[in-house]
Amino acid sequence: MNGGTLMEPKIVQESEQTGPILEVENMTVFRSGKPILRDIDLKVFKGEFVGIVGPNGSGKSTLLLSILGLLKIQKGTVRIFNRPPASIYLFGKIGWVSQAASNLPRDIKITVQELVQLGTINTRNMLRFISKERRECVERAIQMVDLQDVRTSEVGRLSGGQRQRAVIARALASDAELIILDEPLVGIDRESRNSLLKLLDNLCHEQGKTILMVSHDLAAIRQTSHRMVFLEETIRYDGDTANFPDLSELADLRGIHQVHEHKHSHSKKPRQVEE
Repeated sequence: MNGGTLMEPKIVQESEQTGPILEVENMTVFRSGKPILRDIDLKVFKGEFVGIVGPNGSGKSTLLLSILGLLKIQKGTVRIFNRPPASIYLFGKIGWVSQAASNLPRDIKITVQELVQLGTINTRNMLRFISKERRECVERAIQMVDLQDVRTSEVGRLSGGQRQRAVIARALASDAELIILDEPLVGIDRESRNSLLKLLDNLCHEQGKTILMVSHDLAAIRQTSHRMVFLEETIRYDGDTANFPDLSELADLRGIHQVHEHKHSHSKKPRQVEE
């Protein structure tokens, strides 16, 4: 059991036969001398859509940054495709979409196609002309996020949902197998949100991508992800989305008790209105 009283069995994927894409073992992270994450154990397998939820300050973004190797961990290990996060082998295999990724200046002079093209740049080709293979990767990524009609438009002129799709396409252009997203639903309208969630679902089922997504939107995660992780310093729940605890069970997991429990017996009965 990992830090909670309600831990459901993890979803077992056929890909477990070849091991997890992501494996975090006994990870503890401090920031400014304060423990943010404790004893984190997490495995993610190919083709899963894993949603990470939890209250503000629960360590969700810290978890992603630690997985990516952008934050130092004090204890434990992180392995991605059985390599440490800093391994050159992982270049292009991970697509990272941060909270600020789509907050591009309105006056930026870069088209959707040019932005997505940045996802194909690596240490081997950064000084070369765009090859046919790279152009095909860009075109495929733009089609996957359904932005063909605005490929030549400047990114600053797009809607919030379109900008989010564009930065996801940039990640896809690298042919990333694991896509990690931090709050991608923030700042976009309901229609764009639903469209983006459908896109992510399709990437799992039709493209075989693996998705790890942090969001404060509990309802959206429950409608989309295959598996949910509830995080508050440690993992309180990790299991099938269909078995995710209700509000009262979540309160128990977090140690939150009903404050009105003993007051109801002393409250006055509502005055009945005579007909």
